[in-house]
Amino acid sequence: MIRYLTAGESHGPGLTGIVEGVPAGLSITEDEIAEHLERRQKGYGRGGRMAFEKDRAIIQSGVRFGKTMGSPVALYMENRAFAKDDANWPVVMNKENEAEGIEKITLPRPGHADLVGAQKFRFDDIRPVIERSSARETAMRVACCSIARKMLKELGIEIGGHVLRIGSIGYESWEQSRNITEDLISGGAESIYTEADRSDVRCLDDDLSAQMREEIKVRRKEGSSLGGLWEVIITGVPAGLGSYTHWDKKLDGLIAQAIMGTQAMKGVEIGLGFESGYLPGHQVHDEITHDGNTFKRDTNRSGGIEGGMTTGMPIIVRGAMKPIPTMLNPLGTVDMITHQSTETRYERSDVCALPRAVVVVESVIAPVLANAILEKFGGDSMEELKERFSHNV
Repeated sequence: MIRYLTAGESHGPGLTGIVEGVPAGLSITEDEIAEHLERRQKGYGRGGRMAFEKDRAIIQSGVRFGKTMGSPVALYMENRAFAKDDANWPVVMNKENEAEGIEKITLPRPGHADLVGAQKFRFDDIRPVIERSSARETAMRVACCSIARKMLKELGIEIGGHVLRIGSIGYESWEQSRNITEDLISGGAESIYTEADRSDVRCLDDDLSAQMREEIKVRRKEGSSLGGLWEVIITGVPAGLGSYTHWDKKLDGLIAQAIMGTQAMKGVEIGLGFESGYLPGHQVHDEITHDGNTFKRDTNRSGGIEGGMTTGMPIIVRGAMKPIPTMLNPLGTVDMITHQSTETRYERSDVCALPRAVVVVESVIAPVLANAILEKFGGDSMEELKERFSHNV
C-alpha cells in the first residue's frame, strides 16, 4: 500500500518527501511531477512568494531509468526563500545555534494553528508552528501524490478539479455545475483541469471568472481574504472499490480524511452532499437501470459512491476552503507573553489561495484511490497490476 511522509519548514532549506509502496515499473520523471507543482503555483490572488519560488522536486532514490524500483522514492525540493541573498532565514531557522536578537513571535493569528500549536508543544515563540503548519508543505505533498496520480493514469483513471465559488460569486446549484462539466468528463477528468487552468481563478465559466477576480480585488483593497468552494471529479473508476464491511474501509470516509487533513479545508461532501439533507428521496437517489450488458445509473447524485463503495460512475467530491487567516487589515489577538490585547502581525500570504488549493485536493485524493486499487487487485509491479486490473474491470 502507498503511503507518504513530508518533512521540512516553510523557510527552512527545503522540503523532503518519501513515498513507499509504489509498484515497480511505474514510469515517472521529474518533469511529470513538475507539471502539477507548476499548476499549484498559478492562480489569481496569490502572494508574493510565488514570484520567486519555482518549485521542482528532485528524485533522489527509488527510480532507475525512469521507472520505480518498488523501493521507497525520496524527493527533495529547495526553498529558494531560504537561500535568497537578502534573506535572514539561515539565522532564524538555524538547526544548531540560536543567534542573539532573534525576534520571538508571540501574537497568534485567529483562525491559524499558532496559539494551540504553541500551547501543545509549550513554545514561547510561534515561529515553529508557523513554519510547519504553513501551506508551503503542500508543495511536497503535491509532488509525492503525483506519483500515485501517474499510477492511476496508467490504469485509465483521471482526476480533475475546478472552482465552484469564491466568496459570494459562484454557481447557484448542483445542476448548473453538472451542465458545464458533463461534456468535459466524456473525454476524461483531466480535460476538466485542462480547461479550468485556462482561467486564473480555475473556474470553467468565463463570466463567473471575471466576477471572481473583481471580488478578490475588493477584498484585497479591504485588507481581507477569501475562501470558497471547489469540485474534483474522478473518471475511469471501476465499481467495487472500498467496502461497506468496516467504517475505516469506506472509500468516501478515506477521501474525506485526506481532504480534511489539508490546510484550510473546513468541509467535504460526496455528490449532492449537504444538499441531499433538505431534498426528498426521489430527488436524491439514482435509479438503477440495465443496458443488457451492465448495471447503470442515469443520474449521479451519489457522486459515484454508495455504501462506501464506488458505483462505476465518476466520483464527484466537493469541499469548502476557509479564507486565509493572515490579512493586511489585522484582527484582534492577545500577546502570549504579556497577555495584552493587540492586533495580529502580518506574515506574507495570498488574498485567495483557492485556485491553487484545487491542485492540492486533486493530489491528496490520488493515494486514497491508488490504495483502493491495490487492495482490490494487488500487484508488486505495474505489469502485474495492469494484468489483474484489465481482467477484472
